[in-house]
Amino acid sequence: MNLTDDEKAMLDGHDGAAKRKAMELLVRYSEALGAERFVDTNNVAGVPGSSTLFLKNYYKDHNGGNYEAIFSLFDLDSDEVVPVPKVSAYSCHLQGGMDPNEWATMGQTKEAFEHFQEDEAQVADHGIQIMKTCTPYLAGNVPVKGEHCAWMESSAVVFCNSVIGGRTNTEGRESTSAAMLTGKIPDWGFHRDEFRHGTHAIEVEVPIETVQDWGMLGYFVGGAVEENIPVISGVTYQPNLVRHKHFGAAAASSGGVELYHMVGITPEAPSREIAFGPRNPVETIKYGAAERRKIYDNLNSIGTSTDVDFVMLGCPHYSIEQIWEAARLLDGKKLSPNTKLWIFTSRSVKSMADTNGYTKAIRDAGGLLLTDTCSAISQAIPKGTKVVALDSAKQTHYLPAFMGIEAWFGTTKECVDAAVTGHWRGELR
Repeated sequence: MNLTDDEKAMLDGHDGAAKRKAMELLVRYSEALGAERFVDTNNVAGVPGSSTLFLKNYYKDHNGGNYEAIFSLFDLDSDEVVPVPKVSAYSCHLQGGMDPNEWATMGQTKEAFEHFQEDEAQVADHGIQIMKTCTPYLAGNVPVKGEHCAWMESSAVVFCNSVIGGRTNTEGRESTSAAMLTGKIPDWGFHRDEFRHGTHAIEVEVPIETVQDWGMLGYFVGGAVEENIPVISGVTYQPNLVRHKHFGAAAASSGGVELYHMVGITPEAPSREIAFGPRNPVETIKYGAAERRKIYDNLNSIGTSTDVDFVMLGCPHYSIEQIWEAARLLDGKKLSPNTKLWIFTSRSVKSMADTNGYTKAIRDAGGLLLTDTCSAISQAIPKGTKVVALDSAKQTHYLPAFMGIEAWFGTTKECVDAAVTGHWRGELR
């Protein structure tokens, strides 16, 4: 690799043992990728040093499995525990495993919660922003076009690359933790212009307007192109942030999409020609009424009973607009005694919901507004749940497989209706 003087200094240990271990990891990572150099990053999103009780116990013979032991041995793949300094790059902590106030409701133990608190205190002490969300761009971390980032979380990565025009690959815990200490990440993949051109043409032949429409289109696109770069044309409705959020999350779940272009909409696709650059489309794929119907039926293929025990909203984490909508739909209503409603968001967005009275409105109806996690990440659902209703194609893809339950996919309105009536009455419109 071609290392700068400051990179050589870190690798030689002049800036401490932790940065040396971080650079050693990043050099191995770069060599595996075929990268010849690093880019500087001052925007890193990961889960540095965080652990479960299982991990803490696994490393108990090393400083009792404390934060530095986890960061050294697990994150940096070090063969020894080293002192971990404060981070050098602006860094934020993504989603965690439990709501800090409703941990017992989510089935967590007091011991797990106390460990969660200890971890969080260490995260803050190391200069890392505690955002605890899969949507950092809704909680204050908004890159600019062309900015080199090092982010985990598939739905955040695809949003950063596509909607904002930032530059990040889907990084892992190890590379993000190392980047936090060094401010370096391999110059490879989506950091480079030549890798950001489209590969597949998607021609949309039906109106795409609602959040449900965008989620289904994203789920179709991900399945069609897998990890490649779609260029979508034929969209006549300007999607807002929420629609992009659901589209990208779905495309990253059914496939492995990290970057998409929408002609005339996203920043790197003012035209179809610019989106593809020097490439010709590998394939042209149509999305019409038949494809839309097939995706809807596929997402609802694991639902048989119309008796709904649980409604989960907030994947990716709800924006304040979506919480406002849910509160309006619940106004003057009460949940079915047989159905639980959990809505997930970030702490920062929840603080706005608290101020605006939405948290209270949701609670008055019988639901909960939770933070930090979701049912798939925490693998937590209300006891006895057999059937869930969801407005997220991504969560519909994951949660039933994780938890062995049936699922219905529909609009937010249909999901709230299921929470109130206890029955699924959704249909494709």
